Amino acid sequence: MNSNTDWDTVTYLHKTKHQPGAAKSKQNVNAAMRRGGADVETRQKFSAGTNKKQGTSKNTMKLDQETEELHHSTVSHSVGKLIQKGRQEKQLTQKELATKINEKAQVINEYESGKAIPNNQVMGKIERAIGIKLRGKDKGKAVVPSTGKK
Repeated sequence: MNSNTDWDTVTYLHKTKHQPGAAKSKQNVNAAMRRGGADVETRQKFSAGTNKKQGTSKNTMKLDQETEELHHSTVSHSVGKLIQKGRQEKQLTQKELATKINEKAQVINEYESGKAIPNNQVMGKIERAIGIKLRGKDKGKAVVPSTGKK
């Protein structure tokens, strides 16, 4: 029953050496130099880790030659005046109207000043709150409240 395995003794045949690899931090580079770093080499890679394209794309010239100004259409000033008129007839402030339609006061301000990009959902809420049509042929006329039943 005697075997050559003894639980108490451990024999190392050779010690593992550090494998060469890229040291990512300055601390690792300094540690390698202290270990006898005659063979330590540092390199700075060009554009390493960036998502930049080299050179120009085909569309660069097209973009440079583009003369048309591109912009979003905004609410007309006449619609802004209608919103302001309807709000004042109901004796509401911008903040009160905004609270009533669950929007920010800044949204009402932008619509009244003509800076807002039109959103049909918001326009519908404002129409119902102030009772004036803001879209379509009959702008400025009273909104007919729907009963909701068909």
